[in-house]
Amino acid sequence: MKVSASLLKTIMYSGTSIFLALSFMAFPKEAYEASINGLSMWWDVVFPSLLPFFIISEFLIRFGVVSFIGAFFEPVMRPLFRVPGAGGFVWAMGLASGFPAGAKLTARLRQEGKITAIEGERLVSFTNASNPLFIFGAIAVGFFHDAALGIVLAAAHYGGNIIVGLAMRFYGDNSQNRNEEKSHFSLSYALKLMHEERLKDERPFGKMMGDAVHSSIQTLLMIGGFIILFSVLHRILEVVHISSILSFGIFIILSFAQLPPELSTGLLSGLFEITLGSQMISNTNSALLLQQAVVVSFILAFNGFSVQAQVASIIAETDIRFKPFFLARCFHGFTASLLTFILFDFLYHEPAFSGDHLPVLSTTAGIERFFVLHYHWLLQWGSVITLTALALWCISFLYRLPAAKK
Repeated sequence: MKVSASLLKTIMYSGTSIFLALSFMAFPKEAYEASINGLSMWWDVVFPSLLPFFIISEFLIRFGVVSFIGAFFEPVMRPLFRVPGAGGFVWAMGLASGFPAGAKLTARLRQEGKITAIEGERLVSFTNASNPLFIFGAIAVGFFHDAALGIVLAAAHYGGNIIVGLAMRFYGDNSQNRNEEKSHFSLSYALKLMHEERLKDERPFGKMMGDAVHSSIQTLLMIGGFIILFSVLHRILEVVHISSILSFGIFIILSFAQLPPELSTGLLSGLFEITLGSQMISNTNSALLLQQAVVVSFILAFNGFSVQAQVASIIAETDIRFKPFFLARCFHGFTASLLTFILFDFLYHEPAFSGDHLPVLSTTAGIERFFVLHYHWLLQWGSVITLTALALWCISFLYRLPAAKK
């Protein structure tokens, strides 16, 4: 009997589901602890940090501000990245709020008809980034206890994103692009676009605000589910010793790359979940700081299967394909690692100094302190923000039920 590719997929998916179900029943304690860890990260950090950006982005799209920004950035984004000027807004919001904000905003622009599918695939490939709060607060200070490392990791991460965007401009056929817009910025033209965009939405402000909050929280609930799922999946693979087998393959690759094989376990964990993998890398005493930074840069750029699954779920509502995004993540991982290796000696300096020579880090200490303090503030008050937002969302949901039944 000839076995089709579709049948093989069915067997693989069903077999994996059965394996996971049996593993959860066989190791309930480990699964419970892993789910609590994933829930804690989503509750304290992810939800409160992303919610404001998601809500604000909805308003900016509906009020036509994105169209205004798009007209402003068109002369820059189109020649460099072959995406519309609105991609500049997605890039900025994705950098400030972190993944998967870039994917969500790209999907929204596609749903609004502001970009084509090919442009969406280019855009999502370089706008899905880690936010500075996480790089400086969680990784540099929280794990490595070294704020100076944050400069290196941030430069490699965002520099790699730019290189990915420049490389992806060659992806796709020019004929699939939408019509070129104005090549120069005109204030009157930008204001006209913003006004026309606002008039398209006839909903009252209160209804628009409620829909923005409702949509944002629904997306964040989906993200939380993926974080918990992949946290449990990673733990189960450790318990059944599949991780040990996979780590051996990574062990060989690291040996060829002249990196300590002891980093293999942390790298494997980082391929599933960024936070756990970065923490394990920071605790590897047999590796030099440069070697640890190189591997962490790869983990950050790759995004982890958890974030990639979130992106796949978000763009599934459009005709934007996931494969170009995945290939871009692999390319970004190697690019960021290479940039870390090149930039480390130039950007990383010990805090201590002597004589009249001030360290380079002194010019950026204020930036570091800003991100670190805000990250710790988020850890302290994030749970309160999440609880309040979910309570308001539940009240709004119950209020909508009678209207939905009519």
